[in-house]
Amino acid sequence: MVPASPLMIGAPVFIGLVTAVAASACYGTGSVLQALGARRSAREEAARSEGGVSLTEHGGPSLSSTAKAAVTWEFILGTVLDFVGFGLGALAARLLPLFLSQTIISANLVITALLSVRLLGLRLKQLEWLSIGVLCGALVMLAVAAGPEGDHVVARAVHWWLLAVTVVLIAGGSLLVRRLGRSGAIVAGLLSGLGFGALGIGVRILDGVDPFDLVALVSDPALYTILVGGLGGMYLHTVALQVGSVNGATAALVVGETVLPGAVGVIWLGDSSRDGLGWLAAIGFVLAVVSAVGVAWFGEDEGALHGVEPHQPELADR
Repeated sequence: MVPASPLMIGAPVFIGLVTAVAASACYGTGSVLQALGARRSAREEAARSEGGVSLTEHGGPSLSSTAKAAVTWEFILGTVLDFVGFGLGALAARLLPLFLSQTIISANLVITALLSVRLLGLRLKQLEWLSIGVLCGALVMLAVAAGPEGDHVVARAVHWWLLAVTVVLIAGGSLLVRRLGRSGAIVAGLLSGLGFGALGIGVRILDGVDPFDLVALVSDPALYTILVGGLGGMYLHTVALQVGSVNGATAALVVGETVLPGAVGVIWLGDSSRDGLGWLAAIGFVLAVVSAVGVAWFGEDEGALHGVEPHQPELADR
């Protein structure tokens, strides 16, 4: 029997890294396109009515306002990229430890920040650039320290608990964000990230994938966690883009989709680092989360959507 070469052993990890980076690029570009669509929709709605953007009694965007944002061509294209990113991210979640795959995917924050400068006319503060630089360094540390991924099989009760928590999170979070109104952008971003994080965990533990078994697949609660977390997360992210900073909302999303699946992967699924490099993985993970929080904190006053004037030079006619 011919022993496997290091190249053969490393192939799944390499594929996982490539797909995670590609997913990150899709998500980052999609976020900016969705922000463009949401803002253009708001300007058009404000121009049609003296009352401006349709808001709830608490100052948040109404369901009709969010629906109108979702049918702009920019938002639709961004959503297509999100679906492509989801497929690539799902593959990465099956091939890499969750703390690595989700953190690489969360680097879409860097792409979002860079594109928002070009397409949304935003100016990033020095502290935001510093936070983004720290995030890039943290990702390198995690990539170096990551070991093999753990199990794909857990008790069925875990599948049901994951679905129940996700439903409560998305439903309760949607009501909370509507009551918070204009101050709920970061909360909406965080909750959308938790929804996407639950989606990542669901992909990892999903039954009926390898080998393929349709009955096992459709009877698995994890499949419905993926649907609830994905659709709910997308809705909450849209709300966050409507009422707040695109970089701040995306940074909060990064924290939610990184911390939850990373912790679950290490504690319950057996994800681990390379021998002797646990300290490097821990530092990289903490730095990634802290730097994402930094972007959210320092970028919080970039300007909420409802405050954008219809003919503001950096946003008009894009």
